[in-house]
Amino acid sequence: MMLDEILENNKKFVEEFEGEKLSHHPQKKLAILTCMDCRLTGFLEPALGIGRGDAKIIKNAGNNIVDEDAIRSIAAAIFNLGAEEVMVIGHTDCGMAGSDAKKLEKTMLERGIPQEEIDKYDLKSWIGGFKDEKENVLDNVDKIKNHPLIPNDVPIHGLMIDIVSGELEIVSDDR
Repeated sequence: MMLDEILENNKKFVEEFEGEKLSHHPQKKLAILTCMDCRLTGFLEPALGIGRGDAKIIKNAGNNIVDEDAIRSIAAAIFNLGAEEVMVIGHTDCGMAGSDAKKLEKTMLERGIPQEEIDKYDLKSWIGGFKDEKENVLDNVDKIKNHPLIPNDVPIHGLMIDIVSGELEIVSDDR
């Protein structure tokens, strides 16, 4: 099981790590909404020059705002934790681009999810798929900017990171 490997790795980590107490407030006063793509792990933060304790990083499938949860986390970062700037960072070659609701339904059925449970959801909206990574970033920047609980004085930027080179591209600049 993967859990056993994780626990063994953690033991080694704890033995070698010199911990330090950090604030739960982001030192760079930054909140980032980005994708949960495994290729961003150990890649995004160094590409941005962000270290441990610097930013609140909110990850979900496709850095896409489907319901209130991502907005709730962004609002918490702003109002409770001192974030003063927000970035939505998408990436090239995103697995959520072009996601297929019919294929998702078929896979759910194969894994034993009852049809009547699947029918309770609009899978296309629920999964949050999109066609174009840049348009998705722009859409989510817009959702954040126009949410009634996000203050107008917080800059909301949209960026794309190349998943291979790490190069950033500004998609929406709110300076």
